[in-house]
Amino acid sequence: MLRLVYTLLWLMILPPALLRLVWRSRKEPGYVQHIGERLGRYDDLPAAGPWLWVHAVSVGETRAAQPLIDALLAAYPQHRLLLTHMTPTGRQTGAQLYGDNPRVQQCYLPYDMPWLVRRFLSHFRPDAGLIMETEVWPNLVHVTRRVGVPLFLVNARLSPRSYRRTARFGAAAASLYNDFTMVLAQTAGDAERYRALGVKSVRITGNLKFDMQPSEVGMARGQQLRCAFGGRPVLAAASTREGEEPLILEAFSRWPGKVRPLLLLVPRHPQRFDEVAAMAAGAGFTVRRRSALDIELINTPITADIVLGDSMGEMAMYYAASDMSYIGGSLIPLGGQNLIEACAVGTPVLMGLHTFNFAQATEDAIAAGACIRVANADELMAAAASVLDDPARLADMRAHALTFAGLHRGATARTLGALAPVLR
Repeated sequence: MLRLVYTLLWLMILPPALLRLVWRSRKEPGYVQHIGERLGRYDDLPAAGPWLWVHAVSVGETRAAQPLIDALLAAYPQHRLLLTHMTPTGRQTGAQLYGDNPRVQQCYLPYDMPWLVRRFLSHFRPDAGLIMETEVWPNLVHVTRRVGVPLFLVNARLSPRSYRRTARFGAAAASLYNDFTMVLAQTAGDAERYRALGVKSVRITGNLKFDMQPSEVGMARGQQLRCAFGGRPVLAAASTREGEEPLILEAFSRWPGKVRPLLLLVPRHPQRFDEVAAMAAGAGFTVRRRSALDIELINTPITADIVLGDSMGEMAMYYAASDMSYIGGSLIPLGGQNLIEACAVGTPVLMGLHTFNFAQATEDAIAAGACIRVANADELMAAAASVLDDPARLADMRAHALTFAGLHRGATARTLGALAPVLR
């Protein structure tokens, strides 16, 4: 009954959802491309498989899926890989990673109505589906189970807050998650919460983000960019969200340390690049944009107060160019973003109080000496200044960051082991 009500609601919101795509395309034109795919129409895409299907909703999930996708392509050479998304930035990230690979096909997942899901499944007929992290669509999960496609929730996480919301649905929530062949949880806490919902098949495989390796190209370009910054320390504010930049800019204007660093400011969403650039300039800072820098041709140090990271797919470069990094979405209650990518290149991190999306990883990083938690933007700048003014402490934190990232690898192999009985 709940699923019927849910489907009727989808019918009601479908026209506004399509209009919203047009509205969002004003800042991000990709939203009006491939609309037919969102309605289950894939006639222009090849159907010949066999397919393994990985769904990664947006940028973070697509990056996190990379080690698993690479492992699947290597372990199952007879298969092609279908990579689905819900956002243009996710699709763009997938194209950057796999656009030249003839075995990888990208498309949008259809809206969550049963007949659209059936069109998708009947076109590609995947041998198995892997849904990354938290993207649970009731009709998608139910129909996939009904047609006999094994479906796994991979790198799954369920925060205490999400558990409380989900548990309100009682048996309906248990039924939804039990339609998955298996839930592969990131941590023991996540697994415990899934089991408390009534999910029967749960296994702990770890966090795939620890298996992400920074590219050699990204690291090399990061060193080039670091040289272009001259002798100043560099503080990154990475994956910042709306509402955070004013707090960061105001606190940065009152820098409490000996030498004010260059601030490398990287908003999470590309449609906000112009807005944040104008905000920083309006606050009285001199601003340069990454898109206007030809790193190979820079022969004099950049003297700006702030460099805006207005590019996609270059986070490894930004972290490699930084001495420390604040990880966005954690000064305000949005749950935080991924700190593991920074630690993997040896960049210690600062996190706010709101880290429920990466709770275990944050606590582990703090315990390892790779991360400092701060309560607000002023504390952020004070903590950064304290470390940047102390070279020995900065070196220790760098070493701790690398050690922390290395200790938790192995989720890809454990995930492949869980999938093997179905995919052999």
